[in-house]
Amino acid sequence: IEGHRSSGQDVRTANVMACSAIAAIVKSSLGPVGLDKMLVDEVGDVTVTNDGATIVRLLEIEHPAAKVLAELAQQQDDEVGDGTTSVVILAAELLRRANELVKSRIHPTTVIAGLRIAMREACKYLKQKLAMPIDSLGREVLVNIASTSLSSKILGSAESELFANMAVDAVLHTKRADVFGGPDKYPLSSIHILKAQGKSAHESQILQGYALNTTRASQAMPAFIKGVKIACLDIDLRRAKLKMGLTMVVNDPEELAKMHEKELEITKERIDSILETGCNLVLTTKGIDDTALKYFVEAGVIACRRVAMKDMKRVAAATGASIQSNLADLEGDEHFEVSMLGEAEEVVEDVIRDDRILLVKGCKFQNSNTVLLRGPNEYMCDEMARSFHDATAVVKRVLENNMIVAGGGAVEVALSLHLEKFAASVESREQLAILEFASALLVIPKVLASNAAQDSADLLAKLCALHSAAQSDPALKDQQTYGLDLIAGQVRDNLAAGVVEPAISKVKSIQFATEAAITILRIDDLIKLDKQEDPGPEG
Repeated sequence: IEGHRSSGQDVRTANVMACSAIAAIVKSSLGPVGLDKMLVDEVGDVTVTNDGATIVRLLEIEHPAAKVLAELAQQQDDEVGDGTTSVVILAAELLRRANELVKSRIHPTTVIAGLRIAMREACKYLKQKLAMPIDSLGREVLVNIASTSLSSKILGSAESELFANMAVDAVLHTKRADVFGGPDKYPLSSIHILKAQGKSAHESQILQGYALNTTRASQAMPAFIKGVKIACLDIDLRRAKLKMGLTMVVNDPEELAKMHEKELEITKERIDSILETGCNLVLTTKGIDDTALKYFVEAGVIACRRVAMKDMKRVAAATGASIQSNLADLEGDEHFEVSMLGEAEEVVEDVIRDDRILLVKGCKFQNSNTVLLRGPNEYMCDEMARSFHDATAVVKRVLENNMIVAGGGAVEVALSLHLEKFAASVESREQLAILEFASALLVIPKVLASNAAQDSADLLAKLCALHSAAQSDPALKDQQTYGLDLIAGQVRDNLAAGVVEPAISKVKSIQFATEAAITILRIDDLIKLDKQEDPGPEG
């Protein structure tokens, strides 16, 4: 085999160093006083962000073990939407500590078994003792959760309250009952985020309805229609033409004129079959030519061309329309049925900046809304959209799972102390791995404190003392919600202060970080094949 092989401790050390390098990059962006990163790709496109998943994705990592960490951040983003930075830092710390144990002549299998035991115990303790239901806490807790998510982002300083309320309103508006009788669903796909440069962030707003970033195909069409029946098409409404590769030889000029007439007639028949159903809003992903527009204008119908397929799918889901890529039936005849139409209360054209948008309001099946974000430049608008998405994601998770935990390092410290006590009851070598897991959890409050330019050792000592008392004395149970106040540099009750996070976010980040660390720790051999050079054609 043409290539090279490295095995044993060298591979583990190289993998740990690669993962630690990734964690070191995102470390300074953790927490409410974390800083942003500016990433420039090979084309020169600039991204300014604080979001861990975005940073790791844009790094274009080549090291195979570090790629696991990149996928880990993306997985956390998909599952929960927030906590992407902390999951990368925790995974790298677990890996570093586990590697030290392996260097101390403890077999990797034993370390992995210990990490799994610690992960299960941590998740169990978190769900049973630290998580609190939100039924009794109402809307205020949802706003606090959104504020906590936004606190480390670009929207976190002055605009935190405005955007937290916007995120809660946007998610609550998408509520729909589960068809199988389960808990209510809050589909984030019903929240459409539009970015428009100009004005300040304070002038961002929620528009009721789904906004299509398109306009009427002709100014002669009405700008407002009530009782909308929507046709979603993936077909061309331009003059029908012969397919590529087909040629026709015509000798008589009159026959040529008849062919042109027939081409127009085919398109007219298609449009007539659509209009006969009572449709008054036509959306197509393809083109509509001037001849076809005339028929829509005469019928008083709004037609839009070149609608993005992503928008089309969302409108179809919200209104109950079915996207038609072909009007032909089994016999080969073309016609359009009423059952294919979607319904909404009204459609209106609106102007934002210099652009026109089409708002579809009162959709039949899903309540949709559009969040219009304003900002001074493209970079800020993009980062605002990422921040707002994270805020809506955590609100959705809390509404669907109904459990919250205190933020600011409270959970990590409580779990660390519990696992230290739990390790004492394990009578095998796994005890060492559980103790290292407990120590690794403290990396989150340490990084939070050091990013805020506070004395992490002093704050952590105070926090550990409070949590230790809370776990040993039932009378002091309320102290388990104590965490860090990074602005004042002291310890406080974070539940009372409104610094809360979804319990599912912490559970998932512990599970994902452990699984990622185990995946990399199991590797003890690396075989890298050399690129085969193509000899090319002979001669």
